[in-house]
Amino acid sequence: MKINILSLFPEMFTGPLHESIIGKAVAKQLVTFEIVNYRDYTQSRQKHVDDYPYGGGAGMLLQAQPIFSALDALVEKQKDLGRIILLDPAGKRFDQKVAQSLSHEASLTFICGHYEGYDERIRSRVTDELSLGDFVLTGGELAAMTMIDATLRLIPGVLGNTASAPDDSFTTGLLEYPQYTRPAEYRGLKVPEVLLSGNHQKIAEWRQKAALKRTFERRPDLLAQLTLNEQQKRWLREFSMRKD
Repeated sequence: MKINILSLFPEMFTGPLHESIIGKAVAKQLVTFEIVNYRDYTQSRQKHVDDYPYGGGAGMLLQAQPIFSALDALVEKQKDLGRIILLDPAGKRFDQKVAQSLSHEASLTFICGHYEGYDERIRSRVTDELSLGDFVLTGGELAAMTMIDATLRLIPGVLGNTASAPDDSFTTGLLEYPQYTRPAEYRGLKVPEVLLSGNHQKIAEWRQKAALKRTFERRPDLLAQLTLNEQQKRWLREFSMRKD
């Protein structure tokens, strides 16, 4: 996968893109990055990339020209930029399904904003507008890094254990089941006996029930989006009775 990032602060990506899972993906040549400082493309003598909004208002807006010129330069170099993503609080909420969709792309391009907002004409160059949630960050860099991390770990070969990603929270629509490691007992707290039994069928059933229970208790809103089988419905009724 080829990932382009347009940012006023390219140095923010220097470390994170070469550490942990992302760093391993780079080492395996599963992903390459091109970081572009769009200030380098401004036509302003003072190197400005922002200006006051027409009609008045607070703050400064990111100008269209530097972004358009930076994208034009990338297109000339790469031809296809893939999905061009604008990081914006007004965008669609990023979630695991979006990450899965992005993971199938050959190229992605992220535009990290700054200041009060964007000149509206910038939106004419993008395919997606995404947001991490209902809060405001100083710039789009941290949001871009989060989305890149969530996306890359879904690409085959990036994770050391191919079974890790399918079991992640939200991949199945449920939160992940509780997990334990050695020792089997610590300060009186014991690992559930079923996990020590070696019976893989019972372990799988316990995990499915535990994932459903955790979702029911912590994120019941997720259940409304799922099609539950009969066993899951019985478990939910059991949880509800205990709650009452």
